[in-house]
Amino acid sequence: MSLQMLPAGQESPDVQVSWEDQQRINAFSKLNSRLSELEDLYQEKKDENEYLEDVGTEIELVDEDDLVQYKIGDAFYWLKQSEVVERLEGESESTLTELNDLEDKIRSIKDEMSELKKVLYQKFGNAINLER
Repeated sequence: MSLQMLPAGQESPDVQVSWEDQQRINAFSKLNSRLSELEDLYQEKKDENEYLEDVGTEIELVDEDDLVQYKIGDAFYWLKQSEVVERLEGESESTLTELNDLEDKIRSIKDEMSELKKVLYQKFGNAINLER
């Protein structure tokens, strides 16, 4: 987000930036930063969920009575295949819930940013750039 420079020879429009306008610009900037953070986190959770699904598929091919190494914290434990499958399903459900929550937060921030854009572009027109 920045105020754009006008080409040489053009006078800058006399647009006064009020305290309220500055607060809106600051709010937009903060939302933009938060949106980037949430989108990065969303991608990480999405990758984690895909990994859990892939591991779950591979573990299902193992005999139910076989022991499988499963990482809990920093240690690996030998658990029955059926228990590992249950734990992976639980982790996958938890990750899906987190993904849905992140989607809601991202949507909310985008809506709020859209409203701020309308107000700021209405006042400043082409003198402000609010695109990422």
